[in-house]
Amino acid sequence: MTKFAYFCGHEQWQPEDLVAHAVLAEEVGFDMVVVSEHFHPWVDDVSASGFAFTTMGAMAQATSRLEIATGVTTPLFRYHPGVVAQAAATIDRLCDGRFILGVGTGENINEGPLGYSFPPYPERNARMREALEIMRRLLDGEKLTYEGVYYRTDRAKLYSPPLGPVPILLAAGGPKSATLAGEMAQGVVTSVKDPVVTREEVVGPLRAAAADAGRPEPIVLATRWAIYAENEQEAWEALYPWRGLRAPGRLEAVDPKTLREMADELPREEVLGRYSICSDAAGVIETYRPLVEDLGADVVTFQMTCADQPALIRMLGEDVVPALRG
Repeated sequence: MTKFAYFCGHEQWQPEDLVAHAVLAEEVGFDMVVVSEHFHPWVDDVSASGFAFTTMGAMAQATSRLEIATGVTTPLFRYHPGVVAQAAATIDRLCDGRFILGVGTGENINEGPLGYSFPPYPERNARMREALEIMRRLLDGEKLTYEGVYYRTDRAKLYSPPLGPVPILLAAGGPKSATLAGEMAQGVVTSVKDPVVTREEVVGPLRAAAADAGRPEPIVLATRWAIYAENEQEAWEALYPWRGLRAPGRLEAVDPKTLREMADELPREEVLGRYSICSDAAGVIETYRPLVEDLGADVVTFQMTCADQPALIRMLGEDVVPALRG
């Protein structure tokens, strides 16, 4: 049965707001929250940038049944993969085994500001292969001495281990990362524009790689961006903290100011045209139904913004999720 998640975006909301959003999401029937992990946001004028691992620790204590997932963190530069494993294990204990670790190869806006180089994808993919092995072995209880090309450990061990197996999901937008996820992770986090394309380029390679490796059926956590608004002006105001997300050069940018300036040079209708805009619950249902019925995702994540976020969460939980479950 499909689970439904609400997206908690650190790039827009302060951490105390996100904890309140998670509590409300649990109250109205969501199964999970997916929490973004960023150093910098997408714009510099109306944004936030909380430390996600602290926020998730607070969410763990403030909720009782809601699963909590990173969506996603990068265990390649700012954090050694062993430190990410330690963070995952700690949060898993605080939430009584409800944690899922989502990881990805990242963006320069989180690494460059701290002086790290951001290499091309082939190196990031190679780094991720090592990171996945280190994290999995540590989370599974091993005392690990590891000598890789990029990372080393010397008798590293988690002395506050997770309460049980922590699934690791790898962000994938194409077959290379999807194949790596099938070989070494427990599934994928994937952002869906066209379910047919996602099925062909992500889900197919993921399942094929897992089958070839003799691994269990992988998890598919699918996200989709949408705006909840009654008109274009309201949609633009809701999107304002995220408008740099679709600016040219997003992966290479360091300064949110740069992305904000590039986004503001684009016609407003061009920026808004890259998102689904829904004005009522029926529109949201039709926007997300393909992720359930066509893609068959194990988890469907509502990555949405609007002028009144608590009202949106309540509407999603009371009107949209029950319809999609049916």
